[in-house]
Amino acid sequence: MPRLLKAHLGVTFAFLYIPIAVLIVLSFNRAGMPTAWSGFSVEWYGKLASNPKILASAWNSVIVATISATIATVLGTLLALGVERARPSPARDALLFAPMIVPDIVLAIALLSFFTLLKFTLGLHSIILAHVVFNIAFVCAVVRARLKGFDWSLTEVSRDLGAGHFVTFRKITLPLILPSVIAAALLAFTLSIDEFIIAYFTAGAGQASTTLPMQIYSMIRFGVTPEINAMASIVMAISFALVLLAQRLNHGRIPGA
Repeated sequence: MPRLLKAHLGVTFAFLYIPIAVLIVLSFNRAGMPTAWSGFSVEWYGKLASNPKILASAWNSVIVATISATIATVLGTLLALGVERARPSPARDALLFAPMIVPDIVLAIALLSFFTLLKFTLGLHSIILAHVVFNIAFVCAVVRARLKGFDWSLTEVSRDLGAGHFVTFRKITLPLILPSVIAAALLAFTLSIDEFIIAYFTAGAGQASTTLPMQIYSMIRFGVTPEINAMASIVMAISFALVLLAQRLNHGRIPGA
């Protein structure tokens, strides 16, 4: 049985990662055709770095991901602290995790309708707000996983010794949960960098509010090129590194476990 399970695990990983490995290999393909290998070259990475539209969209994605991850981390951490100290409620937990479960297309349409109802001008700021809504649930889940084993008596001792709520949070609570907070921030940043559907629906018109996934989509409609493979390889490497770092900081805890 253990051998069968290992074989099943190997097949699953191969099914998941062989297409990605092929994409990365083809990003170093000298040929203009992405499916025919003609030699090793980093030419497409150089062309990628000199493409102004790609650089502008990448910078937009960094802005959106940084700001939305920061806001979502603050709000999600405070939300996790409040929920863990409150009486358990399955209904409340279902509402908290709904943005993680609801399909992106449904959330995107709902946010677009809400912005339209408020006559809110679309642009990078609307994408940031939409990503904050999307990321808060993930941040809350990661921080709550750490709080499951938190010794709340430490905060009570701090209060008994005369420390206020803010001092107790800064000196006791935050240092103890900081690895999970950083892990949650990295996860939120990664999700925001990779997110396409919500950004596509809540973005304004023009290049000024085009994120990297949106730029990739606009390019790939005319066919896959090694330049797109190179871009996808870089995004994949950054995402994998951030998720791996987040897992190590969170000591392998499973969100919501």
